[in-house]
Amino acid sequence: MADDGDLTPPDDRRRQQQIVDVLVDAFARLMAVDADAFRTKFRKMAADPFAFYRGSACLFYADMATFEDRWCDERTSRVWIQGDLHAENFGTYMDGQGRIVFDVNDFDEAYLGHVSWDLRRFAASFALLAWRKAFDDDVIGEMLGGYLDAYLDQVEAFTHSDDDRSFALLRENTEGAVHDVVLATTARTRLDLLGRLTVVERYERRFADRPRNRRLDDDERAEVLHAIDRYRETVHPPRRRRDVAYDVKDVVGTGGFGIGSAGLPAYNVLLEGYDQALENDVVLSVKQGNVPAPSRIVDDPEIRRYFEHEGHRTAVSQRSLQANASQFLGHTEIRGVGFVVAELSPYEVDLDWEDLTEPEEIRPVLAQLGRATAKLHCVGDADSDHTLVPFQTEEAITTMIGGRRAEFIADVVDFAHGYAQRTREDHRLFVEAFRAGRIPGISSSGDHRPV
Repeated sequence: MADDGDLTPPDDRRRQQQIVDVLVDAFARLMAVDADAFRTKFRKMAADPFAFYRGSACLFYADMATFEDRWCDERTSRVWIQGDLHAENFGTYMDGQGRIVFDVNDFDEAYLGHVSWDLRRFAASFALLAWRKAFDDDVIGEMLGGYLDAYLDQVEAFTHSDDDRSFALLRENTEGAVHDVVLATTARTRLDLLGRLTVVERYERRFADRPRNRRLDDDERAEVLHAIDRYRETVHPPRRRRDVAYDVKDVVGTGGFGIGSAGLPAYNVLLEGYDQALENDVVLSVKQGNVPAPSRIVDDPEIRRYFEHEGHRTAVSQRSLQANASQFLGHTEIRGVGFVVAELSPYEVDLDWEDLTEPEEIRPVLAQLGRATAKLHCVGDADSDHTLVPFQTEEAITTMIGGRRAEFIADVVDFAHGYAQRTREDHRLFVEAFRAGRIPGISSSGDHRPV
């Protein structure tokens, strides 16, 4: 990094260079394929510290690699984690039993690692979000304490029962904003989704010709159809719901989804639904699997060998962490690269924080997020259909905490305050580096000149 005319303090320059180096190391291959997608991603990350935090999980784990974690041992350092647990990664979905469930809803970064990493990442994200709402630090700490108390209470409850895999947050046991989003989801329909994505011509449904969609040539279409044939062998048969024939009606190429999926190839596939009625057609997302951020610092060859590819890893992770995942979840390969396959479901609605403006509204939400996080960690253990976690996670966490609950909560809350402040400073340094063209391969101006 050139120092000519740069008045940035030396410590800031070093941290800025670290931010750039970590982002380039994580995304260089994808940036080379689609620089425009990453320019868009970085512009979204530049919007505010929370957006930067959402898009820079790799930086968080680079910091965790040098962070002394007091709350891990041989077992709690090898737990299924969501990997990018922030406040906006919770919402609804329809599970394999046809229930509308409130839960974590993004598994692109899921892997095995320290159980405290998820809790620290969530806590720092909430501190950033709450700072944006101008809450006092003491109020933020008190609310985070409620989240962590609810988490530990639910973990302990799982040690006294065998129903961790059947536990779910549903319309019957939720309240406040969480209950509202569950109810709102029940009113959504597959037909509404199809109306946004497709058109019907001569009684046949196909994808609409939208700017985001790309029609495939014969060779690429054939590759995708072969991939769908392979995918069918990876799905789990439904327990109570009707099955589908998986007959393909249409295929389009599309971009990656969300701030974390820039540059990842993706396709949408339209299937014949549960019957020949046009209202029952199903849309699948076929998206290239991403290298999960925690895997960059977890040095365990046994874990790496377990997964065929990142698409397989994402599907296995979701099944492990959700317990009753959608019947359409699976994986496949295209040109030797792993893809995760899932339904583009009308029943996925994110929790909206925008209108949650007062602590009394947020406290019950955080308590329910704490319970959802506990379920997330405790279902993917010895009771699952894999061998990566050969112990009861709830027992491991309870033993690790012991009689130090207050100490544990205080440590995570202190971390949240400190890392949120670090992120606000990192956001400023990132924006300065981006504006100055200091991120190799990505010019902030978009004119594709070398930087």
